[in-house]
Amino acid sequence: MLRPVRADRRTPPPRSPAPLGARRPLVAAAVVAAGLTAACGPSSQPVGSASAAGASSPALPSGTASATASPEASASASVPASASATALPASSPTPPPAKTGSAAPTGTAAKPSRTSAAPGPARIPGPGYDGSADAQKLIDAALRAAASDGRMVLLDFGANWCGNCKAADKVFGQSQTAAILGSSYHLVKVDIGGNSAANSALLRKYSPSGGTYTMPVLVVVSPSGTVRTDTHVTGNPSLTPEGINSFLRQWAS
Repeated sequence: MLRPVRADRRTPPPRSPAPLGARRPLVAAAVVAAGLTAACGPSSQPVGSASAAGASSPALPSGTASATASPEASASASVPASASATALPASSPTPPPAKTGSAAPTGTAAKPSRTSAAPGPARIPGPGYDGSADAQKLIDAALRAAASDGRMVLLDFGANWCGNCKAADKVFGQSQTAAILGSSYHLVKVDIGGNSAANSALLRKYSPSGGTYTMPVLVVVSPSGTVRTDTHVTGNPSLTPEGINSFLRQWAS
């Protein structure tokens, strides 16, 4: 038996789905969160923990319409995640800041640049022997120069009337021999052909073996004043360019 339907009972209208405007903020927040996660690397939070989107923008109830939905929110929802995050991948190291200047470490003195050039060739006296010169002062000056630049001192004891001395002078004046002398020696010529007792004493000082001297007597002295060779003892080299050049190269260092 059918019961009559009560006219005063109203059937509630069906619930309509949440407006699209209310869902768009949630979609935009999810897209932004996905973009940040891709840019900064995997999240360190355990599975099931609250997401960054939920922390920064609380979700609205599904049945509540949002009054603050805007066109900007709708536009951001349609932008891909790769366009919303431009940060470098987590595996790419951040480049260090460019250095504007390299300072020396604390307590380390900077090395000064070398600006001094190699010393020029030493002066070579002309041919012959000056009997009026102070030979001792010339030798002292040559030894001081040798101590400064490391060259040797070549003492040439001879006389203006000596034929062998003139032959040696002729070789000394040639370009190749002059280059060896200028780069490796300070040449001092001492006259022993006159009556200078002082010059004769210098000969005996640097060639003390005595006896009859065969001129020229060539004595090589180190910068410290030590005699390295004495031709009065060893004999003169051949007084030719080849002989004298070989002798000079042998005792240059």
